[in-house]
Amino acid sequence: MYCPNCGEADQKKKTYCRKCGVYLADFGKISKLQRPVNENFNANTVLSALTGTVSLVLAITLYVMFLGKEGTPVIIYIVAGFLTAMFAWQLQSFLRILQLRKQFKRQSEIIADDEEVQNELDTSPIKESLPEANMEDVVPISVTENTTKNLTEKVKRSTKS
Repeated sequence: MYCPNCGEADQKKKTYCRKCGVYLADFGKISKLQRPVNENFNANTVLSALTGTVSLVLAITLYVMFLGKEGTPVIIYIVAGFLTAMFAWQLQSFLRILQLRKQFKRQSEIIADDEEVQNELDTSPIKESLPEANMEDVVPISVTENTTKNLTEKVKRSTKS
């Protein structure tokens, strides 16, 4: 798998990219969901835009009607500040949804390309001429092998001196 952000090869799904740190979702499983992902993106985009717009309009209305007038309760300024913060949160949420949509589109294109290549490989005559790999004789590299080697070298050096 390739990272859709930086293009680093040999990445594992459901982990983070070793180069840039972007989360690499398993888009193959996501595409099998009952509800298309585009519907989720569309719904979240609309809701974030609507919530952000409403909170900004309400904050501006409160500021215009009450800013600088005598006898204005402090709670009006607190609510206006809260609505402004809510707008900022929804704006960043909206921008992240757009980035995620773009990343998902790129990843879907990569998956489609990978499936085409896999289909070509499955039908190629080279696959028929190569024998299947025999994985029975494969011995995993020991984690302690290099450590043991280093320890024996240190013991040999210490006994010689």
